[in-house]
Amino acid sequence: MSAPSPLRKPEPERAPDFLAPLVDKLRTSTRDDLMRSGPPETGSREAAVLVLVGESAAGPDVLLTQRSSTMRNHRGQVSFPGGSTDPGDGGSIGTALREAEEEVGLDPTAVHPLSVMPDLYIPRSGFAVVPVLAWADGDYEVHVREPAEVARVERVPISALVDPAHRFTVTHPMGYRGPAFEVDGLFIWGFTAGVLDRLLDLGGFASAWDETTERLLPERYMR
Repeated sequence: MSAPSPLRKPEPERAPDFLAPLVDKLRTSTRDDLMRSGPPETGSREAAVLVLVGESAAGPDVLLTQRSSTMRNHRGQVSFPGGSTDPGDGGSIGTALREAEEEVGLDPTAVHPLSVMPDLYIPRSGFAVVPVLAWADGDYEVHVREPAEVARVERVPISALVDPAHRFTVTHPMGYRGPAFEVDGLFIWGFTAGVLDRLLDLGGFASAWDETTERLLPERYMR
């Protein structure tokens, strides 16, 4: 199979049945459906992340990375593969695929883009981030390719993410509150947790969980 063009269109016909409701909802979803942060400000830096869904013996899963503890920004945080847009990427899909290949060695030919979501503004960093939902059939391979940026890469089962025992509301002394997850030692909060929370709801995967259960953001993320 030849390498895909970064300009290629999403391929909703390649979506497995369990993802079809989510893909359908994303066709009409707005920025407010995904994150209530307002529109990007003028001069925002463009970026994209890959929300890659696969399937293994444990069922459907999502690809997540943990950033290196030596990174200057967002050290140790859990995120989707992704990063800043380069002029030669040809769009958000191209950015998401390039970054995933650079960070975790993901073969772009194994990825079928399904939906390009609205750009979501992160005021703290000044980035306007486009999440790209994609599907990878078969047993695709990933590994830590850039240790200076990525400390860990995991395919996290959706069943673990929706388990109410793994969900809570994270709080910050400055007033921040948001959905969070903790699965297999991965503390997932902020932008990544917010996007996961909305996609699990929109796709019909989520189970009821106690949003009054609160945990203070660990100090290592407050620096």
